[in-house]
Amino acid sequence: MVVWEFEVKPGCEQQFVGAYGPDGAWAQLFRKSPEFLGVELTRSVGHPARFFTFDMWASKAAFEAFCEQNSAAYTALDQKLSGLTEWERRVGAFPSE
Repeated sequence: MVVWEFEVKPGCEQQFVGAYGPDGAWAQLFRKSPEFLGVELTRSVGHPARFFTFDMWASKAAFEAFCEQNSAAYTALDQKLSGLTEWERRVGAFPSE
C-alpha cells in the first residue's frame, strides 16, 4: 500500500475527489496493472482540505514495475491534476495486510 497526503486548493475539493477516488483518473490508470487492488480516499475530520489516498497493490514490486512501465502516463496525469492541490507528499509504502 502506498499512502499519499494532499492539501486541496479551496474550491477544488469536488474535482479532487472525482480524480483521486476509487473510480477516478488515478484508479483508471492503475487498473492497467492486474496487481492493482484498489484505492481508498479519505478526508481529514480536523482539516477539511486535507485528504489521504491509500493505493493498494499486490506487492511493492508490482507498484514499482507499474511506475517504471507507465512513467510517461504517470507523469502526465500528475502534471494535469497538480492544479487541484496546494501540496502533496508521499507518506510512505507499507505492506498490504
